[in-house]
Amino acid sequence: MGRTLRVSTRNASFQQWSALLTNRTKRQRAGEFLVQGVRPITLAVQRGWPVHALLHADGVPLSRWARDLLDGVAGSRVAVAPELLRELGGKDEDQPELVAVVGLPADRLERIPTGPDALVVVFDRPTAPGNIGTLVRSADAFGAAGLVVVGHAADPYDPRAVRASTGSLFAIPVVRTGSHHDVLDWVAALRGRGLPVQIVGTDETGEGEIAEHDLTGPTVLLVGNETSGLSAAWRQSCDRMLRIPIAGAASSLNAATAGTVALYEAARQRRARPAPPG
Repeated sequence: MGRTLRVSTRNASFQQWSALLTNRTKRQRAGEFLVQGVRPITLAVQRGWPVHALLHADGVPLSRWARDLLDGVAGSRVAVAPELLRELGGKDEDQPELVAVVGLPADRLERIPTGPDALVVVFDRPTAPGNIGTLVRSADAFGAAGLVVVGHAADPYDPRAVRASTGSLFAIPVVRTGSHHDVLDWVAALRGRGLPVQIVGTDETGEGEIAEHDLTGPTVLLVGNETSGLSAAWRQSCDRMLRIPIAGAASSLNAATAGTVALYEAARQRRARPAPPG
């Protein structure tokens, strides 16, 4: 293990890391965010994300997993007073073994791979970081190429979103855009190159049931804001608006849950699709 820095007080470095927990602007300005938990940190390293620093509790014996990461990661190694690391871990009752400081990727839609089977999820102005993380996890599980967070929204690099994704944030591209126009321009460019992308919205008043619509081709799947659903601009841009039939006393589904159901249906149809001849 190489040279280890030590932080025993709430110095400038600690204050910077602490700000990454709660301050989106400072995350963006610093170009980094905090990652907590064994699986998320492991996936961040395995998927080649830039680890700027690995923080561990000073004077506390480390597991083989932690020692291997500290030996193998090029970023700084910092021994932090245990009570301070606990604050950065985000859970008062637990002592994290490691906390990673990871670099933010560029918000470019070109990071999302496209092709004849492309399935891209767009989350319109989500307000809950946990819903973003949950939908990222579902997008990863059901084979989506990426997820786009549009407009004035919660941050996918908020620690609550990172935890809710259980590491899937590092497995598929997640891109933030300021406006639906960015996505529509991107789709127009893909169509201009011959890719027949359809834009499908989900809403409880959609004109057709999602299981009755073909989702096997290149598809942009829209999920609306938790309270107000899809914006009027998005509704006007959809090729189809589809509904998920529900019963019981529930008036609607949670946004991330609705997105998960839609993703499952797309994956189900794609699995059932006949294999090409030859």
